[in-house]
Amino acid sequence: MQASSSPEKQATDGYIRRRLTAAGVRPTRQRVDLGRVIFGGGDWHFTAETIYQQTRAIRFAPTLGTIYNTLNEFARCGLLREIAIYDAKLWYDTKTGPHFHFYREDTEALSDIPDAWLPTIDIPAPEGMEITAIDVIVRLKTI
Repeated sequence: MQASSSPEKQATDGYIRRRLTAAGVRPTRQRVDLGRVIFGGGDWHFTAETIYQQTRAIRFAPTLGTIYNTLNEFARCGLLREIAIYDAKLWYDTKTGPHFHFYREDTEALSDIPDAWLPTIDIPAPEGMEITAIDVIVRLKTI
């Protein structure tokens, strides 16, 4: 996991409130508490179940439904990136800029592909269209 800034800075309620407000999300107590769990450690990949387990470990008890609703809201507002992997769980990524992923099928682990490993992709959009994103997931398994 590569942190985008210090976890101490990101974990403060004030930082989370400002980040939510800037994205147009009302900073309720539950959203701030979940934001602390989600954004408190820098850039990482996780599922709703991961957040559920982490909140249980710190005795913060939102329902799984609340977690899903919050993750969907954060993704809708651009705070998180959703990564749908065929035949697997829906993943979330705190690193929202363009980048590609490895998915290990045997361990169900998602990780970033280093930018230096990637070729430049210059695909023209069809006439009357614009490219809004390019998502690449390289699936891996141990041999």
